[in-house]
Amino acid sequence: MAEESKARIETELEVKAYIQNLKYALNNGAQIDFQIRRRVDDDREERYTNQYTVNKLFPDENPVDALKRELLTLTVEDYMQTVKDLRFPKRSEMREFGKVYNGNEDVYIKIRVELLGQYGNPTTFIMSFHFAEKAFTPNMFPYRKN
Repeated sequence: MAEESKARIETELEVKAYIQNLKYALNNGAQIDFQIRRRVDDDREERYTNQYTVNKLFPDENPVDALKRELLTLTVEDYMQTVKDLRFPKRSEMREFGKVYNGNEDVYIKIRVELLGQYGNPTTFIMSFHFAEKAFTPNMFPYRKN
């Protein structure tokens, strides 16, 4: 992952503004583009795939509805880092977040919000929403309070 992205930590104010903009977009018709199946998953243990995680956490829900609800709950304390997509350098940066579900299941979330189309309709791309391959540690979250 490190070779394909350049990471940085945004200020707490920048992260709060990003989350505020994300929530505004989601509450005002932003389309969610969720990659349920990714090529990278072909070489990954099934438990760490988007499809497995969403099916396990939200078995009786429409995945897009469930993910929209979950994105609306993100806080600055869930923020991990911001990464530049080196494969698509002209695209906007991606934000990485982490949340704990069911008390002990770490879920890694990576999203990008972009304005697409002639009229600038916002689209939220959810690249990753899967169980974390490595357990979260407090130092991964620059703004998490103890």
